[in-house]
Amino acid sequence: MDRKGFLTPMGRHDPGAEPDVFRRSAHPPSQEHGEKEGARGGTMGSPTPDPRLEPAEAPEARTLPNPEPSEHGARGYEPVHPRWGLGDLLRKLAAPVIAFGFLLVKFGGFLLKFKVVTTGASMIVSIGAYAWLWGWPFAVGFVVLIFVHELGHVIELRRQGVPASAPLFIPFLGAVIGMKELPDDAWKEARVALAGPILGSIGAAAFWIAGEAADSDLLIALAFVGFFLNLFNLIPIVPLDGGRAAAALHPAIWFVGLLLMVGLVVVNPNPILFLIVILGGFDLWRRWRERGAAAEYYRVATWQRAVVGVVYLGLAGVLAVAMSATYVERDF
Repeated sequence: MDRKGFLTPMGRHDPGAEPDVFRRSAHPPSQEHGEKEGARGGTMGSPTPDPRLEPAEAPEARTLPNPEPSEHGARGYEPVHPRWGLGDLLRKLAAPVIAFGFLLVKFGGFLLKFKVVTTGASMIVSIGAYAWLWGWPFAVGFVVLIFVHELGHVIELRRQGVPASAPLFIPFLGAVIGMKELPDDAWKEARVALAGPILGSIGAAAFWIAGEAADSDLLIALAFVGFFLNLFNLIPIVPLDGGRAAAALHPAIWFVGLLLMVGLVVVNPNPILFLIVILGGFDLWRRWRERGAAAEYYRVATWQRAVVGVVYLGLAGVLAVAMSATYVERDF
């Protein structure tokens, strides 16, 4: 067989017979085959496009927060607000006060024999109460500031020979010092009263210096609170220190302090401020009624009155400036 015969399909020697292979290749392509070829870009006819292969229009993506106007602002939802009210505050204050009262009832007779133990135990209870609201570091610093303030009173009382107890801390009310007798006159009472804010201001200044050296906002904030604490105590109303210092100035100043405290209660209602108003009102009424019988107690030399006035006003001014310098802006 020659080369041509090898390449010739079967049936080549029969001119009238069309090779089978040619018959298969001459058939038109199927519809499906044409569609596939057309999809590939072939040139065999114009097939109908498959709608499944056409690009679909994607839905518009939603955005967060919801761009639609909302009564709750840009968030599009109402955020959860922490509950805080008088009832929540009273519940938080009740637990440490009850615990402290339980300790006094159960162990009061024993602990009072040991002044250091009593003071230390009341400090621990106060720290726990303040830590519940502000955290342990701030609570410890706050109690230290109160202790330094009260220590000023104790030092001056004992320097004058007046028997006085160690400070007893009461959560959210500060601390108290028991005196078995009053100082001899209003001049000495004023010195005892001013000794607390003076030493307390020095303690707050120590926190300020330490805060600046360590670049600590916590210590500087504690210094601010210390300055505020001592300035608040200068309000001329008993039982605050300013009320006892005012005894050496003029009795009319007590009325100014009472009106000032009532104004604070109106502007910022607070149980502690309300309690101070009640106690101050009763003490003012008692002192005013007894001022004739106690005229010798309130007799103060002019120079003594001047010293009390200068120290009182000067200390108030210094504390106000120090508060402005140590104010820390909250960023949370």
